Amino acid sequence: MHASVTHATHDNPAPVVLITGGAKRVGAGIARYLHARGWRIVLHYRSAAAAAAELASELNAIRPASVQIVQLDLLDTPRLPDLVSASLAAFGRLDALINNASSFFPTPVGEFSETAWDDLLGSNLKAPLFLAQAAAPALRQTGGSIISITDIHVERPFPLHTLYTVAKAGLVAMTKSLARELAPEVRVNAVAPGANIWPDSGSEVFDAATRSAILASIPLQRTGEPDDLAQAIHFLLEAPYLTGVILPVDGGRSVVL
Repeated sequence: MHASVTHATHDNPAPVVLITGGAKRVGAGIARYLHARGWRIVLHYRSAAAAAAELASELNAIRPASVQIVQLDLLDTPRLPDLVSASLAAFGRLDALINNASSFFPTPVGEFSETAWDDLLGSNLKAPLFLAQAAAPALRQTGGSIISITDIHVERPFPLHTLYTVAKAGLVAMTKSLARELAPEVRVNAVAPGANIWPDSGSEVFDAATRSAILASIPLQRTGEPDDLAQAIHFLLEAPYLTGVILPVDGGRSVVL
């Protein structure tokens, strides 16, 4: 596990958030948004080392010693507590865990494999659950929060994505169960995006016609941006009487599906 060379003091009262998959795309957007609002960031990445280092340098240039990067494969379950240890070593506290990292690819019935199961269930459900377990003691000490990113298609599944849907449905159940078990010290919520940044891989699923049809179905007439999710996450972090909430952030698409 590799951490960046930034050094932080433990007497800084600014809150600390651990963001999985924080180097690129939505995760990077969440990191920038929260950093601009005073949060210190532990930026997890799996393979995007250059992007993580670049983002950390960008944010540390704005506020020195405010971002730490940590590398780990989230499918390596026994090492998940290392992310919490790295957060405490860097900043001395942990106030929030954001389960952002996610695998996404089609798994048509008749074609999916145990390897696909391990990947999709591992990144979208198993890792968030075991990481939440590892983070719970530190979050209890700060009265912190866990926020996961699920999907509006849990209730109305997207075709050919059964394993992904099962994993995200489990994440919803995890959120509600942990909200009950970790209360009152730790609040546990989730955001459910609709169309946000189109996946890097998936042009065979989200071709131009499909994207146009999805856009036409969104009442607010645009796809989401990382800032839309980040704003909702920030709201949940700051809302002391909300727990067990699954907040749609989809431009109204879930009401017309």
